[in-house]
Amino acid sequence: MKFISWNVNGLRAIVGKDFMESFNKLDADIFCLQETKLQAGQIEMDLPGYKQYWNYAEKKGYSGTAVFTKKEPISVSYGIGIEQHDHEGRVITLEFEDFYFMTVYVPNSQNELQRLDYRQEWEADFLAYILKLEEKKPVIYCGDLNVAHKEIDLKNPSSNHHNAGFTDEERGCFTTTLESGYIDTFRYFYPDRKDIYSWWSYRFHAREKNAGWRIDYFVASEKLKDRLKSADIHCDITGSDHCPVELVIE
Repeated sequence: MKFISWNVNGLRAIVGKDFMESFNKLDADIFCLQETKLQAGQIEMDLPGYKQYWNYAEKKGYSGTAVFTKKEPISVSYGIGIEQHDHEGRVITLEFEDFYFMTVYVPNSQNELQRLDYRQEWEADFLAYILKLEEKKPVIYCGDLNVAHKEIDLKNPSSNHHNAGFTDEERGCFTTTLESGYIDTFRYFYPDRKDIYSWWSYRFHAREKNAGWRIDYFVASEKLKDRLKSADIHCDITGSDHCPVELVIE
């Protein structure tokens, strides 16, 4: 099975570019979006062969996730079952026969770390949520996790230390997740690969200079390690400030 995840930073804007061309070229079994920035009824996607599942933020033009899947899931749920977290359309969980699959858009800690305390609460509750699922079946989740885990995962670690996405707190939360029985699948295949990123600021010609961050991930249960086949980051695909990331499992 081939999975793709892409933070599109506004689906309506990217559909006006080459989104469908990229979607068809990537030909995923499951294709996930983050930051759709939509409300119900604002777009119609003609995707023959795919079931569509959408989670919208209550706030207009903000956040939001979607999953398009060729294989029909056993069940679908939205959010993580905690009222304070489930207004922003950040999580969709699909249950399949032998694993749970989810897309997630992790809250950004924002300028001056205004939301870092909330982010840490969210991280703890999200980890508890996936560990509860793990008691039944292995978990794969993907999306914009809004953290560069190690110095290798961003171009300028020294000048960005303590900035949103590269604080010790955020990195520590991701370390805790991995130590709880999960794999950063890109690093599983490419532990030392440098200068490959999934997000670039729109400022300072960052993408042209490849001054980016790797903040989009596929994370898989260690129970699925033997089924992991490949991982990729499609840096050549444009249209958003993020590019698609990929995982293939047996």
